[in-house]
Amino acid sequence: MRTYLTLFLTFMRIGGLTFGGGYSMLPMMQRELVENHGWTTESELADYYAISQCTPGVIAINTATFIGYKVAGVFGGIFATLGVAFPSLVIITIIAAFLQNFADLAVVQHAFAGIRVCVCVLIFQAVRKLWKNTVVSTSTAIIFGVVFILSAAFSISPIILVTLAGISGVIIKTVQNKEVK
Repeated sequence: MRTYLTLFLTFMRIGGLTFGGGYSMLPMMQRELVENHGWTTESELADYYAISQCTPGVIAINTATFIGYKVAGVFGGIFATLGVAFPSLVIITIIAAFLQNFADLAVVQHAFAGIRVCVCVLIFQAVRKLWKNTVVSTSTAIIFGVVFILSAAFSISPIILVTLAGISGVIIKTVQNKEVK
């Protein structure tokens, strides 16, 4: 039961102390899940992010489910998922009750403008950390460049991009292994 409570409270802290959506949660998730609890590695977490991006739902919810399941099975996945969603449910309920009365105030609009800028910085930090641990060779840099160009220039589904990147990784590694032999 202690493990379930720890999962719930850890993900509740992540869900309650990060603002701006799933991507802004990535730096805190990395710190909590890899550094503080050791539930996963940097590499595994990057894999969970990739899978979470391709599956239906929010990246933070999906990642919480994966980590919870890894740590404590089905119930671990449930507790982690409930933990990350709980603060949002409470906060959204409170905001919904009062926002309509204050949404038109200039100070509220300016606050949201500032928050959006902060979220961009948090997302940039997450990308920078993922970059360090993911783009580690010429082949991964090429895959990154191709996927970046395809996603920026065309409206391609993330599922297709991840599938193509995965196939590319397998092909490149197979060719490299044949060259070594």
